[in-house]
Amino acid sequence: MAVLTTIQPEDAQALLDAHGLGRLEGLEGIAAGSVNTNYAVQVGGRRLFLRLYEEQDLAGARRETAMLERLAGAGVPTPAPLRRVDGAFVSVVRGKPAALFPWRDGTMRCQAGVTPADAGRVGEALARTHVAGAREQAPQGRFGLRELHARLDRIAASGHPTFAPMAPRLRKLLHAAHAARDPALPAGLVHGDLFRDNVLWQEDGTIAALLDFESACAGTYAYDLMVTVLSWCFGDTLDPGLASAMRAGYERVRPLSDAEKHGLHAEGSFAALRFTVTRITDYAMRTDAAGPRVVKDWERFMKRFDTLAGFGVAGVRSLLGA
Repeated sequence: MAVLTTIQPEDAQALLDAHGLGRLEGLEGIAAGSVNTNYAVQVGGRRLFLRLYEEQDLAGARRETAMLERLAGAGVPTPAPLRRVDGAFVSVVRGKPAALFPWRDGTMRCQAGVTPADAGRVGEALARTHVAGAREQAPQGRFGLRELHARLDRIAASGHPTFAPMAPRLRKLLHAAHAARDPALPAGLVHGDLFRDNVLWQEDGTIAALLDFESACAGTYAYDLMVTVLSWCFGDTLDPGLASAMRAGYERVRPLSDAEKHGLHAEGSFAALRFTVTRITDYAMRTDAAGPRVVKDWERFMKRFDTLAGFGVAGVRSLLGA
């Protein structure tokens, strides 16, 4: 599903030659993810991860890989890209930017398997990303208010019997959620997408790697925390034990200001609507012959929005122990 660009062994060998890594021993597409093409590459008795950037251009891929090296060097548990012989990180394979990374073994957590200890470790790792990325020149994101309104325009114009009638209400909710946000909250580089499938775990319960910084951009830290809370701490409803453990883990590394704690509700509400809208446009309304590449349910995030609305500002702070 995630092999959007097919490469041949000779393509992989040319890439390995550029890195001075020897003869190709194996090449296998990885059926995971929904944005980029990923391969496992075997060379010299070890496994590497090959990413072809399907949406980013060459300059964007260069920025991202350089950022990942700096974050890894600052203690963020994410694999740094491998340098080519000429010192660069990014090559071009089949017309797409491509980079090699060390392989990280690990497993992903299902929702039922997430423990408070897990949530705390994810909170810590997220905070380390924020601290380490404070000096990064973070790019503007692709999912701000203007971009989301443009997606709602597409939904409204689609004539889709389910989604077109929803557009006016979603637009109203999105505008209100954005208006409630505090523009003065601390901000910097955020991951933007730290879902359960973007964290690998070792057998001892520690984090092996944070993955997929494709959506990393400028944003408020409270927003990024709430994206992660909504991703990890929500089953049938928001689990206060998991949510408070994640907040506590985060604050072990980077304490939240009172303004940030007050803003968790608004940031979470905007995050829930962001993923509702993008899952409608990117998955539910996708109509190519092969169908959606990955099934991601927009209704789950609409439910998260409704849940936060029911709790209110004070209720969200209480649930997170903030």
